[in-house]
Amino acid sequence: MRDKVLHNSFFRFLLVGVGNTLLSAVIMFALEGLGYWPSTAIAYVAGAVMSFFLNRKFTFQSEAEMGKSALRFALNVAVCYILAYAIAQPLGGMLLGAMGVEGLWLERLTKLGGMGLYTILNYFGQRFFAFKA
Repeated sequence: MRDKVLHNSFFRFLLVGVGNTLLSAVIMFALEGLGYWPSTAIAYVAGAVMSFFLNRKFTFQSEAEMGKSALRFALNVAVCYILAYAIAQPLGGMLLGAMGVEGLWLERLTKLGGMGLYTILNYFGQRFFAFKA
């Protein structure tokens, strides 16, 4: 079971994810004046394009049809994004708000929590759904 979950693709996924996360974070925080949802959405679309090509070949070495894997990838990214940030916003607001964090820092820290949750959900979605041959 452990080998099934922590497959060597996980470490390649994390490597690609570092680059993807840096790109997404720069865009997200540069656009923070647009608000929570627009800034995160734009950042994730940009990161997703890069991630698709790198993860398809480098991480998962997928031979699945390009169109089919692109559709599955897009669906996976959308579901993971909505779930991660819809969970992170209220949960982060509740936990961080209880600690006295508010305003821009509350939004920033909540976004970071969403990024972490998204990464976990996205790995499993890509491995077992998007790039499944």
